[in-house]
Amino acid sequence: MPGYILHDGITITCPHGGSGQLTPSNTNVTLGGKSAAVVSDTTTISGCAFNISGTPSPCVQVQWLMPATRVTVGGTAVLVSSSVALCTAAGSVPQGPATVSGFQTKVQAQ
Repeated sequence: MPGYILHDGITITCPHGGSGQLTPSNTNVTLGGKSAAVVSDTTTISGCAFNISGTPSPCVQVQWLMPATRVTVGGTAVLVSSSVALCTAAGSVPQGPATVSGFQTKVQAQ
C-alpha cells in the first residue's frame, strides 16, 4: 500500500499516552535532512501508563508491519505512513496500534 516515507523525528504515541522514539539504522538516505526509516529500526516507547487490574503492563516497543514492498534502503524495506505500528509490552505482547504523525509529505513509496 503506498504512503509517505517515514523518517527520524516522527511523532509516535501509544494508545495509552506513551511516547515513541525511532532509532534509525540508515544514515545514507535522508528526507529533508532526516534519516529514512526502515522496518528493522528499533522504536521504543516510554511513559506508557497501561495496567491490567492494577499491575503495570506498559508498552515498551513498536513492531512495524506492512512496510513498502517496492522501495528499500540497503536492502531493507522502508516504512511508510500506511505501515502499521503495533505497540507491544515486554514479551512482545500486542497492546494496540500506535498513532504516527509528523512525517514528510513529499516522497511516497509503494
